[in-house]
Amino acid sequence: MVDQAIQQKVDQWLNSSIDRESKLQIEELQKDPKTLTDAFYKDLEFGTGGLRGIIGIGSNRINKYTIGKATQGLANYLNQSFSSSDIQVAIAYDSRNKSDYFAKVTAQVFAANGITVHLFESLRPTPELSFAIRELKCQAGIVITASHNPKEYNGYKAYWNDGAQLVPPHDKNVMAQVGAIESFDQIKFEGNQQLIKSIGTEIDEKYLSMIEGLVVNNQVISQQHDLKIVYSSIHGTGITMVPEILKRIGFSNVTIVEEQAEPDGNFPTVVYPNPEEQEAMSLALAKAGEIDADLIMATDPDTDRVGIGVKNHHGEFQLLNGNQAGVLLIHYLLDQWKANNKISDSNYIVKTIVTTNLIDDIAAAYQVDCFNTLTGFKWIAEIIGKLEGNREFIVGGEESYGYMVGEEVRDKDAVASCAILAELAAYCKQDGQSMFDRLISIYQQYGYYKESLISITKPGKSGAEEIQEIMKNLRQNPPKSFAESPIVKIMDYQSSEALDVASNNLERIELPKSNVLQFLTSDGSKISARPSGTEPKIKFYISVKGRLASYADFDSSSQLLDLKIDQIKQNLKDFSS
Repeated sequence: MVDQAIQQKVDQWLNSSIDRESKLQIEELQKDPKTLTDAFYKDLEFGTGGLRGIIGIGSNRINKYTIGKATQGLANYLNQSFSSSDIQVAIAYDSRNKSDYFAKVTAQVFAANGITVHLFESLRPTPELSFAIRELKCQAGIVITASHNPKEYNGYKAYWNDGAQLVPPHDKNVMAQVGAIESFDQIKFEGNQQLIKSIGTEIDEKYLSMIEGLVVNNQVISQQHDLKIVYSSIHGTGITMVPEILKRIGFSNVTIVEEQAEPDGNFPTVVYPNPEEQEAMSLALAKAGEIDADLIMATDPDTDRVGIGVKNHHGEFQLLNGNQAGVLLIHYLLDQWKANNKISDSNYIVKTIVTTNLIDDIAAAYQVDCFNTLTGFKWIAEIIGKLEGNREFIVGGEESYGYMVGEEVRDKDAVASCAILAELAAYCKQDGQSMFDRLISIYQQYGYYKESLISITKPGKSGAEEIQEIMKNLRQNPPKSFAESPIVKIMDYQSSEALDVASNNLERIELPKSNVLQFLTSDGSKISARPSGTEPKIKFYISVKGRLASYADFDSSSQLLDLKIDQIKQNLKDFSS
């Protein structure tokens, strides 16, 4: 039985001006009430990454009409906000199924609203779209992508004139405009073709040139130009830019994972096109074993995230997590900036609240401010925007494999990250050590931080309700300890309050409100609970800390931290079951 309100929405679609094929698809869905409910129980909303959902018909799906409605709402807001200027937008798309079609729909709607469109001639990475917005002085931008989600998904990331994804008040204002659209007849689908202009190689050249300028040690690349690099684009857009930037900065021995080089929205060689997943990296690992590589890198479909693999202290290839790669990247850049006498009081870095606190410790040692933001690179970009012209941003990162070097791109950039990570690998080899050796030395100096992630998928309407109940329970009946270590502080980013457990005093959290809870324990552990803004998941981020007295103690210290992580996972399982 379908809920009455949901059936009413279904009937509205059936009685609207949508095309006959879409109506037939809805009629087919009506044979399965659960699937119909999931497709219509809510409207897609902007989360940390814009619209994202399963491709198909329905208000909770990615299709011509949800894309068109979002674009019409954004077009209305742009025309209100920039009424006195010639409004321009840039549009890019990735390799996902129907991405090119949805990009053209988006372009047509903007053009029908009198807005000039700069549409990339073929698929391009998300960070290049951010760069293009700033370079072309656009008022907004769109990239059609669902990032690293499975093949059934697509999405729609919206950007403002600073090249960053929408933040308040713009995101809420756009959604208000979208919500005000009551009929598909209000969406202008037929645009003025003369307003749609093609972006070709001219932006590619400027983007690649900008990344070349981020390199901090050209000499070490020259000396280690034959570093053995294995790269996979996992059927995504990275193949258009990553091999080229590695060649331009001087690397001459890059091996492409050919089985994954062809852009393909069905992602035929992987279950989940995410470089965080061991399975998605398996072909790259196999290739690295064949050629005895120095570095493995793989990017997700829209090339904003990068996963890396290196040889560990036992000489075996190991995939690093996002925190480890971020620590290496940020430590290297700070170290090189200091060596070149470039660090000043104006410099700063940014990370997210669920990313390892090891980065805070490293920044403090280099006397560089480290700002913490909510999850999502739009918040990192917001800080850069506020400080632009007064302070100089070096690098930012988050645990989910996203990093941003320099200020020219205002979103995570795997193309630039691949360039600098390859440079770091060359630096380590020149110095007679591996990247993993360097990581161990960082742990020895600053403390051994180890992280883990629990990601629980709860699809559909019932899943969303379960996630809400878990968060409600954590707030009303918070745990007293994790792994037998007492909780000393509870950070509730939804109420913007931090509770000191011992004194019962409350402090204000000076960040935008977000449905995130953090528990800090007396032994330095940090446990964060956060429902995803783009996927039907709740995520628990676990970070523990220990000492590493010597290189030889790494394995035993690692085992102790693993035991603590396992205890915390069991505590969370008991608490959220």
